[in-house]
Amino acid sequence: MRIPRDLSGEDLLKLLKKYGYQASRQIGSHIRLTTHENGEHHITIPNHSPIKIGTLSAILSDVATHLEKTKEEVMQELFG
Repeated sequence: MRIPRDLSGEDLLKLLKKYGYQASRQIGSHIRLTTHENGEHHITIPNHSPIKIGTLSAILSDVATHLEKTKEEVMQELFG
């Protein structure tokens, strides 16, 4: 599965709510998300449109590592 090329920060925030992530603060154009599922975890996403592919890939890898899943599983659950 390919990473979406046109995903905005707001869209990613909505998708990550599936894993319990909620916006905990925002400074400028960056949003800090926090989840308490599978232990506490924080990620920062840019509120850009679109998010650069490398940035999105790194965010998905970080989420997958925290959830003890593969990046492909996370992509399938979010975008599939």
